[in-house]
Amino acid sequence: MATPAQESARRSRHADERRGKHQGADAHDNFARGFQALGELALNGVQVSARATDLVSGRELFSIDDHVVMPSAGIGTILLLVEVAAKLRDADFGMYTLLDRTAADSVGGSGVWQHLQAPSLPVADLAALVGASNDNLATNVLIRAVGLEAVRDRAESLGLTRSALLDLVRDKRGPDDAPHLSVGCARELTWLLTALARGEVVDAEASERVLGWLSLNSDLSMVASAFGLDPHAHRTGDHGLLLVNKTGADAGVRSEIGILRGPRAGVTYAVSLTYADTGVISRLAVLDGMRQVGLDLLEYVH
Repeated sequence: MATPAQESARRSRHADERRGKHQGADAHDNFARGFQALGELALNGVQVSARATDLVSGRELFSIDDHVVMPSAGIGTILLLVEVAAKLRDADFGMYTLLDRTAADSVGGSGVWQHLQAPSLPVADLAALVGASNDNLATNVLIRAVGLEAVRDRAESLGLTRSALLDLVRDKRGPDDAPHLSVGCARELTWLLTALARGEVVDAEASERVLGWLSLNSDLSMVASAFGLDPHAHRTGDHGLLLVNKTGADAGVRSEIGILRGPRAGVTYAVSLTYADTGVISRLAVLDGMRQVGLDLLEYVH
């Protein structure tokens, strides 16, 4: 029979093993709150994948199954924006090139272009709509213009093997369609954001364009709900905070990636959850868990 000292050592060893599986060895103490909140969600059947890294050093701050490929809804359109930014260097595809919407592009859901009268918009305006509101119609028109295969090739050239934009946006997905708009891996997505911040995706100009489009995002309902920023006006910073983020939402899916800079530090983060969307309570629990991560991120950078 184990002595009390041996039993205490066994518990400590098992706790270290569990922590090692999910949380970086050098994880900052401030991330315990978010880690616990996501862990409780996981115990209740929510699939969780998350990662945060220091923007300057690249040091892992915390992770939970960050290698797992998760449905990521609109998050995948960041890969579309990368391809659009790269293609702007082509003589026949400039920022002011007008693209028409067609009946085949039509789709409901998020975005404002479907509610506007303009039948055509410039490439740069469409990219801004995708960055600002995950505009589904603008997404489909841009995919048609640059080609889904080109978006996939660009992602592969960046070394992304677990994150991809799989399809057009569709009101309904049939058996012959991709099961999700996009999938993503938290480890790859935080790397991508860090590379964008360093100007290393395609080139410095393309990276800056992508970050500019993402900085328009008005969805602060998930992780970023903890930052206290104005959803419609946070591009120039507020109380020392500067945020660039991208969100994805679908039935049973909530996902967010971002770069948060503060007076003390900067972080890149990715949090994705899939859950049984059986009612408002289950959805609110997921959003609250994401907010807890946001509070830890805020504490780290501020």
